[in-house]
Amino acid sequence: MIWKAVRHCPLFFIVLVSLLIIGLTSCILTSKLNSFTFLNFYHCPFLDLFFSYYTFMGDGIMCLLTSIVLFFLKKKKLALALLLAFLSSGIIVQILKKLLNEPRPSLYFEQIGFKYSYFINGIQKLHSASFPSGHSASAFAMCIVIALYFKDKRVSVLCLLLALFASYSRIYLAHHFLPDVMVGALIGSVSGLLTYYFVWRSAGLYTNVNTDFKGVMK
Repeated sequence: MIWKAVRHCPLFFIVLVSLLIIGLTSCILTSKLNSFTFLNFYHCPFLDLFFSYYTFMGDGIMCLLTSIVLFFLKKKKLALALLLAFLSSGIIVQILKKLLNEPRPSLYFEQIGFKYSYFINGIQKLHSASFPSGHSASAFAMCIVIALYFKDKRVSVLCLLLALFASYSRIYLAHHFLPDVMVGALIGSVSGLLTYYFVWRSAGLYTNVNTDFKGVMK
Protein backbone atom coordinates (compact mmCIF):
# COMPACT_ATOMS: atom_id res chain seq x y z
CA MET A 1 0.00 0.00 0.00
CA ILE A 2 1.06 3.58 -0.67
CA TRP A 3 0.25 4.38 2.94
CA LYS A 4 3.08 2.09 4.08
CA ALA A 5 5.56 4.11 2.04
CA VAL A 6 4.22 7.37 3.47
CA ARG A 7 4.49 6.04 7.05
CA HIS A 8 8.27 5.77 6.69
CA CYS A 9 8.54 9.58 6.36
CA PRO A 10 5.60 10.99 8.36
CA LEU A 11 7.11 14.39 9.19
CA PHE A 12 8.26 14.89 5.62
CA PHE A 13 4.78 14.29 4.23
CA ILE A 14 3.11 16.39 6.92
CA VAL A 15 5.31 19.35 5.98
CA LEU A 16 4.90 18.67 2.27
CA VAL A 17 1.10 18.47 2.42
CA SER A 18 0.97 21.55 4.63
CA LEU A 19 3.05 23.54 2.14
CA LEU A 20 0.90 22.38 -0.77
CA ILE A 21 -2.30 23.33 1.07
CA ILE A 22 -0.95 26.75 2.04
CA GLY A 23 0.34 27.42 -1.44
CA LEU A 24 -2.78 26.27 -3.26
CA THR A 25 -5.01 28.18 -0.84
CA SER A 26 -2.96 31.31 -1.50
CA CYS A 27 -3.53 30.81 -5.22
CA ILE A 28 -7.29 30.74 -4.63
CA LEU A 29 -7.40 33.73 -2.29
CA THR A 30 -5.02 36.05 -4.15
CA SER A 31 -4.49 36.99 -7.78
CA LYS A 32 -1.45 35.64 -9.55
CA LEU A 33 -0.15 39.18 -9.96
CA ASN A 34 -0.37 39.93 -6.23
CA SER A 35 1.26 36.67 -5.21
CA PHE A 36 3.98 37.19 -7.82
CA THR A 37 4.87 40.68 -6.63
CA PHE A 38 4.75 39.56 -2.98
CA LEU A 39 7.24 36.77 -3.66
CA ASN A 40 9.49 39.11 -5.64
CA PHE A 41 9.82 41.81 -3.00
CA TYR A 42 13.63 41.58 -2.94
CA HIS A 43 16.27 41.13 -5.64
CA CYS A 44 20.04 41.52 -5.50
CA PRO A 45 22.99 40.60 -7.78
CA PHE A 46 23.91 37.55 -5.68
CA LEU A 47 20.40 36.07 -5.79
CA ASP A 48 20.11 36.92 -9.49
CA LEU A 49 23.24 34.87 -10.18
CA PHE A 50 22.34 32.08 -7.74
CA PHE A 51 18.84 31.44 -9.05
CA SER A 52 19.94 31.82 -12.68
CA TYR A 53 22.01 28.66 -12.21
CA TYR A 54 20.09 26.92 -9.46
CA THR A 55 16.92 26.77 -11.56
CA PHE A 56 18.55 23.96 -13.56
CA MET A 57 18.04 21.70 -10.53
CA GLY A 58 14.51 21.23 -11.80
CA ASP A 59 15.51 20.79 -15.43
CA GLY A 60 14.76 17.57 -17.26
CA ILE A 61 18.44 17.11 -18.11
CA MET A 62 19.26 17.07 -14.39
CA CYS A 63 16.71 14.30 -13.83
CA LEU A 64 18.10 12.25 -16.69
CA LEU A 65 21.72 12.70 -15.60
CA THR A 66 20.84 11.77 -12.02
CA SER A 67 19.09 8.63 -13.23
CA ILE A 68 22.08 7.64 -15.38
CA VAL A 69 24.56 8.18 -12.55
CA LEU A 70 22.44 6.14 -10.12
CA PHE A 71 22.11 3.37 -12.68
CA PHE A 72 25.90 3.03 -12.97
CA LEU A 73 26.17 3.17 -9.17
CA LYS A 74 24.03 0.01 -9.04
CA LYS A 75 20.97 1.89 -7.74
CA LYS A 76 18.88 0.59 -10.61
CA LYS A 77 15.46 0.67 -8.95
CA LEU A 78 16.03 4.21 -7.71
CA ALA A 79 17.21 5.26 -11.16
CA LEU A 80 14.16 3.69 -12.76
CA ALA A 81 11.81 5.31 -10.25
CA LEU A 82 13.34 8.76 -10.85
CA LEU A 83 13.16 8.35 -14.61
CA LEU A 84 9.53 7.19 -14.58
CA ALA A 85 8.54 9.93 -12.13
CA PHE A 86 10.12 12.54 -14.39
CA LEU A 87 8.49 11.14 -17.52
CA SER A 88 5.02 10.73 -16.01
CA SER A 89 4.98 14.20 -14.45
CA GLY A 90 6.42 15.67 -17.64
CA ILE A 91 3.73 14.15 -19.82
CA ILE A 92 0.96 15.53 -17.60
CA VAL A 93 2.60 18.97 -17.54
CA GLN A 94 3.03 19.11 -21.30
CA ILE A 95 -0.57 18.07 -21.93
CA LEU A 96 -1.83 20.84 -19.64
CA LYS A 97 0.52 23.37 -21.23
CA LYS A 98 -0.82 22.56 -24.69
CA LEU A 99 -4.45 22.62 -23.59
CA LEU A 100 -4.30 25.84 -21.56
CA ASN A 101 -1.33 27.79 -23.03
CA GLU A 102 -1.33 30.45 -20.31
CA PRO A 103 0.94 33.51 -20.82
CA ARG A 104 4.22 33.74 -18.95
CA PRO A 105 4.77 36.71 -16.60
CA SER A 106 6.64 38.80 -19.20
CA LEU A 107 3.81 38.54 -21.74
CA TYR A 108 1.10 38.88 -19.10
CA PHE A 109 2.65 42.08 -17.80
CA GLU A 110 2.67 43.52 -21.32
CA GLN A 111 -0.98 42.60 -21.76
CA ILE A 112 -2.12 44.36 -18.59
CA GLY A 113 0.39 47.23 -18.78
CA PHE A 114 2.21 46.31 -15.57
CA LYS A 115 5.73 47.67 -15.04
CA TYR A 116 8.06 45.01 -13.66
CA SER A 117 11.61 46.12 -12.94
CA TYR A 118 13.30 42.88 -11.84
CA PHE A 119 13.87 41.12 -15.16
CA ILE A 120 17.40 39.70 -15.06
CA ASN A 121 19.90 40.45 -17.82
CA GLY A 122 20.84 37.32 -19.73
CA ILE A 123 17.70 35.42 -18.76
CA GLN A 124 15.48 34.76 -21.76
CA LYS A 125 11.96 36.11 -21.52
CA LEU A 126 9.51 33.31 -22.24
CA HIS A 127 5.98 34.10 -23.34
CA SER A 128 3.73 31.04 -23.58
CA ALA A 129 2.94 27.72 -21.87
CA SER A 130 3.23 29.04 -18.33
CA PHE A 131 0.83 26.67 -16.57
CA PRO A 132 1.95 24.43 -14.94
CA SER A 133 5.67 24.62 -14.15
CA GLY A 134 7.63 21.70 -15.54
CA HIS A 135 10.70 22.50 -13.44
CA SER A 136 8.61 22.40 -10.25
CA ALA A 137 7.03 19.10 -11.26
CA SER A 138 10.43 17.52 -11.97
CA ALA A 139 11.98 18.86 -8.76
CA PHE A 140 9.21 17.53 -6.54
CA ALA A 141 9.00 14.21 -8.36
CA MET A 142 12.71 13.67 -7.66
CA CYS A 143 12.28 14.93 -4.10
CA ILE A 144 9.55 12.42 -3.28
CA VAL A 145 11.32 9.41 -4.79
CA ILE A 146 14.66 10.12 -3.08
CA ALA A 147 13.04 10.89 0.29
CA LEU A 148 11.08 7.63 0.18
CA TYR A 149 14.11 5.64 -0.90
CA PHE A 150 16.48 6.78 1.85
CA LYS A 151 13.83 7.11 4.61
CA ASP A 152 16.09 9.52 6.50
CA LYS A 153 14.85 12.77 8.06
CA ARG A 154 17.97 14.71 7.07
CA VAL A 155 17.80 13.52 3.48
CA SER A 156 14.06 14.23 3.22
CA VAL A 157 14.48 17.76 4.64
CA LEU A 158 17.34 18.45 2.22
CA CYS A 159 15.31 17.13 -0.72
CA LEU A 160 12.33 19.27 0.22
CA LEU A 161 14.47 22.40 0.53
CA LEU A 162 16.14 21.73 -2.82
CA ALA A 163 12.75 21.28 -4.49
CA LEU A 164 11.35 24.43 -2.87
CA PHE A 165 14.29 26.53 -4.01
CA ALA A 166 14.06 25.11 -7.53
CA SER A 167 10.36 25.99 -7.64
CA TYR A 168 10.86 29.46 -6.19
CA SER A 169 13.59 30.13 -8.75
CA ARG A 170 10.93 29.96 -11.48
CA ILE A 171 9.04 32.84 -9.84
CA TYR A 172 12.20 34.78 -9.04
CA LEU A 173 13.32 34.59 -12.69
CA ALA A 174 9.84 35.71 -13.83
CA HIS A 175 9.19 32.52 -15.76
CA HIS A 176 6.16 31.41 -13.75
CA PHE A 177 3.41 32.54 -11.40
CA LEU A 178 2.63 30.94 -8.04
CA PRO A 179 -0.28 28.82 -9.41
CA ASP A 180 2.04 27.42 -12.09
CA VAL A 181 4.57 26.40 -9.47
CA MET A 182 2.07 24.99 -6.97
CA VAL A 183 0.22 22.83 -9.49
CA GLY A 184 3.56 21.68 -10.89
CA ALA A 185 4.68 20.73 -7.38
CA LEU A 186 1.41 18.85 -6.82
CA ILE A 187 1.78 16.94 -10.09
CA GLY A 188 5.39 16.09 -9.30
CA SER A 189 4.56 14.96 -5.76
CA VAL A 190 1.74 12.65 -6.86
CA SER A 191 3.80 11.29 -9.77
CA GLY A 192 6.78 10.63 -7.51
CA LEU A 193 4.70 8.84 -4.90
CA LEU A 194 2.81 6.67 -7.38
CA THR A 195 5.95 5.86 -9.35
CA TYR A 196 7.87 4.85 -6.24
CA TYR A 197 5.03 2.58 -5.17
CA PHE A 198 4.75 1.08 -8.67
CA VAL A 199 8.48 0.36 -9.05
CA TRP A 200 8.95 -1.19 -5.60
CA ARG A 201 5.68 -3.11 -5.73
CA SER A 202 6.56 -4.50 -9.17
CA ALA A 203 10.02 -5.46 -7.92
CA GLY A 204 8.43 -7.22 -4.93
CA LEU A 205 5.98 -9.10 -7.10
CA TYR A 206 8.80 -10.17 -9.42
CA THR A 207 10.87 -11.39 -6.45
CA ASN A 208 7.92 -13.34 -5.02
CA VAL A 209 7.07 -14.94 -8.36
CA ASN A 210 10.70 -15.84 -8.99
CA THR A 211 11.02 -17.35 -5.49
CA ASP A 212 7.83 -19.38 -5.92
CA PHE A 213 9.01 -20.63 -9.31
CA LYS A 214 12.32 -21.77 -7.88
CA GLY A 215 10.47 -23.51 -5.05
CA VAL A 216 8.34 -25.45 -7.51
CA MET A 217 11.39 -26.49 -9.55
CA LYS A 218 13.19 -27.93 -6.50
